[in-house]
Amino acid sequence: MKVYDAEKQVLGRMASVIAKELLNGEKVVVVNCEKSILAGNWKSKKDFYGNKYERGDAIHGPFFPKQPEGIFRRTVRGMLPWDKTRGRDAYRNLRVYVGVPSEVTGDAQKIAAASSEKMTSKFVTLGDLSMMIGAKKKW
Repeated sequence: MKVYDAEKQVLGRMASVIAKELLNGEKVVVVNCEKSILAGNWKSKKDFYGNKYERGDAIHGPFFPKQPEGIFRRTVRGMLPWDKTRGRDAYRNLRVYVGVPSEVTGDAQKIAAASSEKMTSKFVTLGDLSMMIGAKKKW
């Protein structure tokens, strides 16, 4: 089982690394998902994810999550072959948590390629984004 810390990590880059790990049969746990970041202007990110959430019908869908752990899982799911059994089985091996739960022990890894240390552009955290699209704060 691999544990990844999403604090100050770019969401899309981290999700692609995690999707590859899942397809290789690893069990993956992600902690601090609300502290991962999305590069770009916060207004455009709010519009993009807000439109995804509001799209469709409340009964028939499509449904898009508002909570940060749901958005993170949905991003990883988009990088898996969801229409095949292999992708759905891989997706079941993913656990995403807000904060660090007590049952997750061990050292959380940082992904060097996903780091935001050299980020000079504007960005928004996943927790702030989910508050903007209507999530009730629970973290």
